[in-house]
Amino acid sequence: MVLRAASGVVAMIISGAVALLLLGDAVLRAGWGEMLLLAPWVLLAVWVVYLFMYSSAIETDADAVTVQNFLRRTRLPWGEVADVRLRYQVVFVYGGGQELKAFGGPVAGRPGRPSRDGPGGRRREPPALHEVETIRRRWEASVEASAVGGVPTRSWAPFGLCSGLLIAVWAVVAVMITGGPA
Repeated sequence: MVLRAASGVVAMIISGAVALLLLGDAVLRAGWGEMLLLAPWVLLAVWVVYLFMYSSAIETDADAVTVQNFLRRTRLPWGEVADVRLRYQVVFVYGGGQELKAFGGPVAGRPGRPSRDGPGGRRREPPALHEVETIRRRWEASVEASAVGGVPTRSWAPFGLCSGLLIAVWAVVAVMITGGPA
């Protein structure tokens, strides 16, 4: 199960559509060659949106939770988790009080609004509370199944790093072809 902020998905779709529109316009007005020289700058903007809005997420499986914050991934075995909380973002407490904050999961929004049933009606809960409960249930189920603890492992997100490096190299080549800044 992968949880990611809905705003990140919307931002990624909008930035991708704007990039396609800009690059398509460049092809129509100047041709393919000029578009290829402009593309790294447009793609760099899309990569920044990807990095700061979309890439951060929470992935859960039967053995562990994986939290990706920007370009860093942390895999935390369920047996090490002591608590799962929702402050503004989801926080996993492990190993004697250490906290792992997930920037890309569900976020606590404003308090729920009263229902239309009147003042005595139930308050509608934000969707983030349901998603955190789903994470908690998965954690509790794995603890009941005697999940083995382990050491949290940290790594880099290969897609984000490789795509950023590719765009940077492409930008340098484009600057070299055009003769650099005037």
